[in-house]
Amino acid sequence: MQAQSDLLTAVQTYFEAIHECDTKKLNAVFHPQSSLFDADNGTVFVEPIESFSRDVGARVSPASKGQALEAAVLMVDWLSPISATVKIRIRAHQNVFVDHLGFLKGENGWQIMSKIWHLESVVA
Repeated sequence: MQAQSDLLTAVQTYFEAIHECDTKKLNAVFHPQSSLFDADNGTVFVEPIESFSRDVGARVSPASKGQALEAAVLMVDWLSPISATVKIRIRAHQNVFVDHLGFLKGENGWQIMSKIWHLESVVA
């Protein structure tokens, strides 16, 4: 199925963007009006993609520290042929995150419209 292949290519771009702290890849895979959410501290935190992109660009990348890319797709839930939610797990340095990435396929291909993330664990 071509749609699944294209969607998984977009997920791989996300994995590489986080692992390499590559804002060009990050901005390509996120819709410019997307936002990120979490509530790990007990209150809802919302961050627009522009802010998240600046944060990622200022980080030391796991790739530059020699860390292998550790990321996996845990689930794909198709809402329609042009919308899906993808549950992933990714490690960045000692932090292991689980994300739900809301994707839509538009004029720029598959892009993340929303990201809900959770810090699952910290590796010692």
